[in-house]
Amino acid sequence: MKAMILAAGFGTRLKPLTNDLPKPMFPVLNHPILEHAINFLSSQGIKEIAINLHHQPEKIIDYFGDGKDFRVKLQYSKEENILGTAGGIKKLEPFLKDETFLVINSDVLADVNLNDVLKFHREKKSKLTLVVRQDSNAEKYDSIQRVEEGRIVHFLGHSIKNSAPTTRVMFTGIQIMEPDIFSRIPENKFCGTTEDVFPGMINEGLPVYGYLHKGYWIDMGTRETYIQAQKDAMDGKVVLKNSSSRNPEGPLVVPPVHIGKNCEISQGAQVGPYAVLGDGCRIRPGAVVENSILWPGSTIGNDSTIKNCIISQGTCVDSGKSLENLSFNS
Repeated sequence: MKAMILAAGFGTRLKPLTNDLPKPMFPVLNHPILEHAINFLSSQGIKEIAINLHHQPEKIIDYFGDGKDFRVKLQYSKEENILGTAGGIKKLEPFLKDETFLVINSDVLADVNLNDVLKFHREKKSKLTLVVRQDSNAEKYDSIQRVEEGRIVHFLGHSIKNSAPTTRVMFTGIQIMEPDIFSRIPENKFCGTTEDVFPGMINEGLPVYGYLHKGYWIDMGTRETYIQAQKDAMDGKVVLKNSSSRNPEGPLVVPPVHIGKNCEISQGAQVGPYAVLGDGCRIRPGAVVENSILWPGSTIGNDSTIKNCIISQGTCVDSGKSLENLSFNS
């Protein structure tokens, strides 16, 4: 099975950080979000992967190349004008058209077994299978309702006749599709899957199913969830490849932390709990870094306090500053 990773978005909710770095390149335990997505697919036997790009595509292509260093085969679909989720899929029709394929958002971390999802998809003879989950705050998501055997009977205001009890679920951004979906998507036009394509499939009564995932899942679309994902990884709630840390000697370190290469942590500085330092960071005497992500080359000045923050690459925080709940760049 081939896969497509959706990576063309602007990452608007993470501005101003995305002005200088595309969201797929945001580090999670010092490896790009997109690298974790590629590793997730590769670990489950998916080696042929296409990625759609729009915002600062060369930064992504320069890092990943043809995928050989990551033991996969990568190809890219650069969108001069952003095409939306369905439009991006349509542009990759020549790559995906020959068999059942998978589409995943680049900013999702999950421990779902894709082979189980594919088996469910085939057993149900589904045209579209969404990986869904129950959420205690389901009302904050657009309404999707699923019956016990898995069929989706209500999708964002579109329903089919049903008398069985339903459960409200939310979509995880992971889906398996059949190639005949391409006939439903216009060429070279902006088109969304959830807005434009999936509702039509529901209205026509096509077999659309929801595979219920009960394990770990997070969408790193906001500062809060981006930080939370790294906390979860440090707590072992999700296992990420290449996530080993280097433990500094001497300074006050409150675990769990994740420390990159060539960091300088002064005596009297506190790092942690739940701090991630990129390569070459400098933490000066009296500084405190807690529940925060520092990108490579950041410097935190004397007696500064950083809590619940993302500090962008190469940023210098002046001495005596107190920053909390911010995305901060130079």
